Amino acid sequence: MGAETFAPETVDAIVRKNGGTSANLILMLQDIQTEYRYLPHDALLYLSDKLNVPVARVYHVATFYKAFSLKPKGRHEFHVCMGTACHVRGSKLILDQIARELDLPPGGTSKDLKFSLDTVNCLGSCALGPLVVVDHEYVGHASLQKMKRIVANLKKKED
Repeated sequence: MGAETFAPETVDAIVRKNGGTSANLILMLQDIQTEYRYLPHDALLYLSDKLNVPVARVYHVATFYKAFSLKPKGRHEFHVCMGTACHVRGSKLILDQIARELDLPPGGTSKDLKFSLDTVNCLGSCALGPLVVVDHEYVGHASLQKMKRIVANLKKKED
């Protein structure tokens, strides 16, 4: 899926899967984001009503964690680590290259919802730096050549 229209039955299934209680709100938000690649406003309102939880609480959780997004994300997501170990090993150069090749600023998503580019403060694998996560797969010891090849392959898939 992607930025498709919110479907109540999808959220109903997610609520059932996660026990139907507000204690599992984060798990439900993760599943909704997996389904839509972001947290649609209508889905959050519906979830709030379904769980009998104030909308403000749902939005508080959804905006507290950087892993959640209220804006649609691309089918292919790049997360470039900008932590100290990765930075000193050239992650800024890699970020700049990916941004140029995708024609996206960090934090951006392409209009066709094919690609998103984000930075993270640390991915917790400093020995593998510079580190980039592409579609949930870690690319350790990322290099300009490696990233150029990955971007080209993903663009080819999308054509």
